[in-house]
Amino acid sequence: MAKFKTLDDLPADLTGKVALVRVDLNLPMKDGSATDVTRVEAVKPTILELAGKGAKVLLLAHFGRPGGQRSSVLSTSMVIGDVEKVLGKEVMFIPEIAGPVVEQSIGILRAGDIGLLDNTRFWPGEEKNDPNLAQAIAAHGDFYVNDAFSAAHRAHATTEGLAHFLPAYAGRSMEAELKALDAALGTPEQPVAAVVGGAKVSTKLAVLENLVGKVQHLIIGGGMANTFLAARGVDVGKSLCEHDLAPTVAKIMDEADHAGCTVHLPYDVVVAKEFAANPPSLRTCNVHEVAADEMILDLGPQAVEALADVLKTCRTLVWNGPLGAFETEPFDAATVALARTAAALTLEGSLTSVAGGGDTVAALAQAGVAEEFSYVSTAGGAFLEWMEGRVLPGVAALAS
Repeated sequence: MAKFKTLDDLPADLTGKVALVRVDLNLPMKDGSATDVTRVEAVKPTILELAGKGAKVLLLAHFGRPGGQRSSVLSTSMVIGDVEKVLGKEVMFIPEIAGPVVEQSIGILRAGDIGLLDNTRFWPGEEKNDPNLAQAIAAHGDFYVNDAFSAAHRAHATTEGLAHFLPAYAGRSMEAELKALDAALGTPEQPVAAVVGGAKVSTKLAVLENLVGKVQHLIIGGGMANTFLAARGVDVGKSLCEHDLAPTVAKIMDEADHAGCTVHLPYDVVVAKEFAANPPSLRTCNVHEVAADEMILDLGPQAVEALADVLKTCRTLVWNGPLGAFETEPFDAATVALARTAAALTLEGSLTSVAGGGDTVAALAQAGVAEEFSYVSTAGGAFLEWMEGRVLPGVAALAS
C-alpha cells in the first residue's frame, strides 16, 4: 500500500493554523433534516481532534448534484444543524468556498472553531478539477485533510486538486478505511474468500474479473448466482437471469480455474412461484429441480452450511452484496446465517472481515452483526471501484 500521512504526522499544537478538511455531508434528508447522520459520525473524530489541537477547521463538502449552479435547497447550510448536533459544537456557515468572504470568516473564527463552507459543487470548477479553483481554495489553508473516502473515486478540486497545493493528510475515517482495505485485498492473510452478491452480473463484471486473480474462494449469491448456474447448463426456470452473459461467465470461471480460485455456486436453493413474503409455493430443492414456473430467491440451508465450512478455512473475507432477495422474508435467511458465521469467526480472531456497499450494510444490520465485522464501509461507489482494482484519485493524491 502506498504510504500516506495521517493526523499523527501533524504538530501537537495547531493554534493559528487553518485546516481545510474534505468531508462527506451528502446526507439523506426528509422535511429539512437528515434521516441518517452516519457520515457525520464518521468524520467527527477528525474534526474534533483538529479543533482540539487549536486549528481553525474549515469543512468542504458537496450536497446533491447542483451541476455548477447555486441552489438554496442544495446549500450545505441545510445540514449544519445536524452537523452541530453530532459534533456538540457550534459551526459557522460560510456561503462561499474561496475569496474575501472566506478570508473574513477565518478572521472571525477563533482557535478550535469550526466553519462549514457552501456546497463545493456550486462551482463548475469543482467537478472539472480546475487547478485555478483548487489554488483559490488552498490559499486559505495551511494544510489539507481528506476524510471522505466515499468521494475518493472522483477526481474533483476538493477531493484530489487540493493535495497538489497543500501538505495533504488522511483523516481518521479515511485512514481506517485504507488500512481495512489493505488488510482485505492489498496484503491480506490467505486464504481469502470473497462474497459477491446482488441482482446482476453485468454491474459487477469488473469486480469478478479482478477478484478471481486475488482470492482463493469466490462465493456467488443473489440473482448473479442464477446467471452462473445457467451458464453451467442449469435450468433456472423464471429466475432473474442474464442469459446473454453466459460466454462472459464461462470465461470468468475459466480464469478462476487457471488462477486456483474456487467458484462456489449453490446446490440447493429456495424457490417460489411468485416473489412475495412467505408465499404458499415456497420450497427448498436441488438446483437441478427448479420447475419452469419457479424462481430462485435464496440459497438453501445445505449451501449455506457448505459456505460456512469454507469460511472456517479462510483468514480474510471481503463481502459485497446479499446472497438472496434479503429485503423480503424468508429470503434473507442465507445472508443472515452466513453473516452470523463470519461475525463469529471474526470475534474469535480467526477471520478479518471487510464488507461494503449499501445493500451489504443493510443486510449486515438486518443480521445484527454490522458491529462485529472487522470493518464495514459505507462508501458504495468508491468501495466497488476499489474491488474492481481501480486507482482512486482521492487516495492516490494522498500518497506521500
